[in-house]
Amino acid sequence: MADMDNKDQAELDPADLEDVEDVEEEETGEDVNSKARQLTVQMMQNPQILAALQERLDGLVGSPSGYMESLPKVVKRRVNALKNLQVKCAHIEAKFYEEVHELERKYAALYQPLFDKRSDIVKAAYEPTEEECEWKADEEEELTEEMKEKAKVEEEKKDEEKEDPKGIPEFWLTVFKNVDLLSDMLQEHDEPILKHLQDIKVKFSDPGQPMSFSLEFYFEPNEFFTNTLLTKTYKMRSEPDENDPFSFDGPEIMGCTGCTIDWTKGKNITLKTIKKKQKHKGRGTVRTVTKTVPNDSFFNFFTPPDVPESGDLDEDSEAVLAADFEIGHFIRERIVPRAVLYFTGEAIEDDDDDYDEEGEEADDEEGEEEGEEENDPDYDPKKDANPPAECKQQ
Repeated sequence: MADMDNKDQAELDPADLEDVEDVEEEETGEDVNSKARQLTVQMMQNPQILAALQERLDGLVGSPSGYMESLPKVVKRRVNALKNLQVKCAHIEAKFYEEVHELERKYAALYQPLFDKRSDIVKAAYEPTEEECEWKADEEEELTEEMKEKAKVEEEKKDEEKEDPKGIPEFWLTVFKNVDLLSDMLQEHDEPILKHLQDIKVKFSDPGQPMSFSLEFYFEPNEFFTNTLLTKTYKMRSEPDENDPFSFDGPEIMGCTGCTIDWTKGKNITLKTIKKKQKHKGRGTVRTVTKTVPNDSFFNFFTPPDVPESGDLDEDSEAVLAADFEIGHFIRERIVPRAVLYFTGEAIEDDDDDYDEEGEEADDEEGEEEGEEENDPDYDPKKDANPPAECKQQ
């Protein structure tokens, strides 16, 4: 039998032997991969290992490659010369942004008459003419004259049935509610007050003064506070930091100041009264204590945290100021110039379309890459399913 087995092995095709060897190697490789995966899962479930790995990764972020240290001294001197040139570029860039600020101030004066007229229409100080009210909406483009006339008659009937509203009611409140960044700040008790908001203006610092801008909120007389104007001023800096000139990336907001709101008695929604029960340790008697504490409100926007001269803030204050700066910048750059489009929701749709387009482009690129791989005659899907070990380690 042993001779027959040897004979059978001798008669095997060498190619068959190669196939057998390949299968054995593949099976061994699968076993190794399976064990490696199990080990990886076990390691990733260990919080100590995860913490050590995170600490190691944090140490790698921004760490130098060592190439600069290896350069000859004469080359390092030349690199220092390039750095000095970069500092000069930063100062020129600062001048550029100063001129941009001057242009913003110049064109703000040109925009303001239009914004003033917008305000007059909103608060019913001016009734626009028929010509000013004509607007060809997209859905009306295909309508016949007869259909347009019929729709106009129906709208007039509806208007007659309703009480004639003045101006555009709740204009700015609707704008705020339509914008996520602002609606997140709103509380239910803010809304009755914001119904009295008539206008928001942006005012830039005067020529020769330090760079800044103010947001001015104009209110009609109301039962909540006596102010007709609430302001928020943002101080900006547009010059490189002497200690870190390479961090300069245009004007940055350095701080902000609000204003005092003269609340009517009992109407201050930024504070709330709570009652707590306290038990005396010795006698065991219980008493009720009334305490006034801060309350969430949009109007906290006008009392931002104070920034000390040292610039040191706790994490909570830093987070509040960062959000505050973002909101102030957004109101200045987007809300005031395009208020009607945020009122109708069209500006929000445009923002959403931008994000959708980016996602579609990314999807298209992925699809193209997949198509290219499938059309490649040398493409092997097994290699993608099991990438080399060195790729997994990266």
